[in-house]
Amino acid sequence: MRIVIAGGHGQIALRLERLLSAAGHEVAGIIRRPEQGDALRAAGAEPVLLDLESATVEEVAGVLRGADAVVFAAGAGPGSGTGRKDTVDRGAAVLFADGAERAGVRRCVVISSMGADSAHEGDEVFDVYLRAKGAADDYVRSRSGLDWTVLRPGMLTDDAGTGLVRLEASTGRGPVPRDDVAAVLAEMVESTATAGLTLELVSGSVPVAVAVRDVAGN
Repeated sequence: MRIVIAGGHGQIALRLERLLSAAGHEVAGIIRRPEQGDALRAAGAEPVLLDLESATVEEVAGVLRGADAVVFAAGAGPGSGTGRKDTVDRGAAVLFADGAERAGVRRCVVISSMGADSAHEGDEVFDVYLRAKGAADDYVRSRSGLDWTVLRPGMLTDDAGTGLVRLEASTGRGPVPRDDVAAVLAEMVESTATAGLTLELVSGSVPVAVAVRDVAGN
């Protein structure tokens, strides 16, 4: 498969690129800065330079054409202000979904956030972030041209992955290593079995492949 990842230099994205390339897939990662390219190459991915805050739908579609699956892993980051929560966490996700539809790529997996809700109240930066992610999720889920899955991990950690997770429509809050998030994503992009599902993810007791298979059966 050819898989294109937005936010290709992110911590989860780099882990995912390593997993997918090791499994024999052709992987490309969208980045904003040329100096990020070496990290992607080291992970086995092809760097693609494109700024999702200023690109057109056709430019995004041009990058995505020929892909079998796409993953939205971009984010403004914890140090950004409210403006970029809208332009990246919402706007870039909407643009990416539109680009995928324009390119004819159906399989689309989105990394969201537990608690994302377009109606979330509050004026703090994190409140704005949760509203932006919720609005982006709502938009992606409205697109009939996409076989979408929205994944909402709990508190991300840099602990070594255990390969054991809890993946359900509602898990309750909890931590999850970025390694395990990447492993779940790798399972999801290879199949459309979880299409149409919004899922929460935390550490648990079920092996990743089993967790993905079991939730797809419900």
